[in-house]
Amino acid sequence: MSTIPPYGDEGQLYQRDRAWHPPADTPGYKSTALRAPRQALLALGQTKSELTGPTFGHGIIQPLDNDLIRNFSQDGSEAIGQRMIVYGQVLDENARPVRGTLVEFWQANAGGRYRHKREGYVAALDPNFGGCGRAITDDNGYYHFRTIKPGAYPWPNGGNDWRPAHIHFSVFGHAFAQRLITQMYFEGDPMIWQDPIALAIPDRAAVEQLIARLDRYNTTPMDALAYRFDIVLRGRRSTLFENRMEGN
Repeated sequence: MSTIPPYGDEGQLYQRDRAWHPPADTPGYKSTALRAPRQALLALGQTKSELTGPTFGHGIIQPLDNDLIRNFSQDGSEAIGQRMIVYGQVLDENARPVRGTLVEFWQANAGGRYRHKREGYVAALDPNFGGCGRAITDDNGYYHFRTIKPGAYPWPNGGNDWRPAHIHFSVFGHAFAQRLITQMYFEGDPMIWQDPIALAIPDRAAVEQLIARLDRYNTTPMDALAYRFDIVLRGRRSTLFENRMEGN
């Protein structure tokens, strides 16, 4: 959680802490060789139309959108895997809750396979698990959803690289141009520290901020473990966002 205010004594924004974010070109993460910009970045202000629309309607949320265990069921059965609850707060740079925020999430199934036509991993699909959902934060900035713990999976970065278990998050502002994307890992997973994507982040504290903490007090007894993952939108110690690598 960030407790650093965004403004200085004269109302100026604090400078970004660029060391908090990974360099655009990271040799250990081979895809960055093709994606990294070769020229200096340009800062372009958002237009009024980008800031005001298009927007999402809160009425689109359905009762099972935040229940990945049941929201793709084909025969009334539930998804296979270790059941869990993921919850947390969306916060601004002063640790104030952000209400009415659309949070989307997607993940691999318990075997580490995504439901996607270009998925190349040989693990089996679960016919009752779609792997995606959404929720809107309440008045205190909280979101929550039920799901199964995703499995690790191999990827063709190196000879034997595997992604640790993780869930992807998307956070929307007031319009679709205001979107932030990140991913969440799980406390105690040793594969985090063997992952070229996580290791591309130079500050260990920034990686730690992407790790959800096991919360035994909010488990559902005899049913599901709970993990807490807070998301800080701005500030020097904001959550690392994949589509805003330069910081604020």
